[in-house]
Amino acid sequence: MTDAPPAQPRNPLHGKTLEAIVTELEAFYGWEGLAERVPVRCFALDPSVKSSLKFLRKTPWAREKVEGLYLFMLREIKRTSQT
Repeated sequence: MTDAPPAQPRNPLHGKTLEAIVTELEAFYGWEGLAERVPVRCFALDPSVKSSLKFLRKTPWAREKVEGLYLFMLREIKRTSQT
C-alpha cells in the first residue's frame, strides 16, 4: 500500500497543467511578451499552445523558466490587486 502524496496547499503550481500555465501566460503577456521574457523559438516564430507544449515537455530548462515566469506573474497580479 502506498501513501498519498502530501498536500501542497501553498504551491501555486500544484495541480496546474503545463497547458493551463502556457495559456494563462499567453493571455497575460501575449506571445510577443512571452518571447521577450523566455527567448525560445516556440514563442517567437508561429507560436501556438500546441507547439509550445511539445517543446517545453522535451526541454526541462525552458519549462523551468516558464514555471518561474508564471510564479512571477502570480506575484505581480497579487501585488497590483492590493494597491
